Amino acid sequence: MRIDVITLFPELVTGVIQHGVVSRAADKGLVELKLWNPRDFTQDRHRTVDDRPYGGGPGMLMKVEPLLACIQAVKQENPLARLIYLSPQGVLLKQNLINQSVEQGNLILLCGRYEGIDERLIELEVDEEWSIGDYVISGGELAAMVCIDAITRQIPGALGHQDSAQQDSFSGGLLDCPHYTRPELINGLKVPEVLLNGHHQLIQDWRDKQAIGRTWMRRPDLLGEMELNERQQGLLKEFIAESKLT
Repeated sequence: MRIDVITLFPELVTGVIQHGVVSRAADKGLVELKLWNPRDFTQDRHRTVDDRPYGGGPGMLMKVEPLLACIQAVKQENPLARLIYLSPQGVLLKQNLINQSVEQGNLILLCGRYEGIDERLIELEVDEEWSIGDYVISGGELAAMVCIDAITRQIPGALGHQDSAQQDSFSGGLLDCPHYTRPELINGLKVPEVLLNGHHQLIQDWRDKQAIGRTWMRRPDLLGEMELNERQQGLLKEFIAESKLT
């Protein structure tokens, strides 16, 4: 999978390429990343990439001409890619959107700066707008890094264990269950006994119950978007009953 990133600050994005899952996936040839700077497509000696907005107001907007030239150059190299503008006005990024993006293929991530970009450029070139949350950050670079990491994790072969991505939070619409490692006892807190008995089905039932229960407690909105099967409904009832006893 190829991901191109258009940004005025490519050095901010290089960190995600150099470390961790994304770096290993790139070394395996599973993901290809290329960074593009609109400043390289300016025509004036000051390499100007921003200008005042019509109608006045605070802040500056990214200029259309260098950004459009940059986008066209990227599309020549990656013609089938969808162009995603990272914006607080975009659709909220969720796991199902990440999964769909891996299936659909190559992406171009456009990082806004200042007060954003000219609306006409969005109408002409942008396929989708994504937001990583209901808050504002200084630019799209951090959002691009989040997207790159989340997408790369879903590419087959990118993670050390083939089941890791499927067991993450949100992979099945639920939060993940709690996890424990050695030692068994820390400051009076013991690992749940079921995890020590070696009975795989009991362990799986406990993990599924905890995932459903934790989602019910912390993110009931997620359960509202799901249709629990009979087994899941039973596990949730058990969790609620047990939680009332503690």
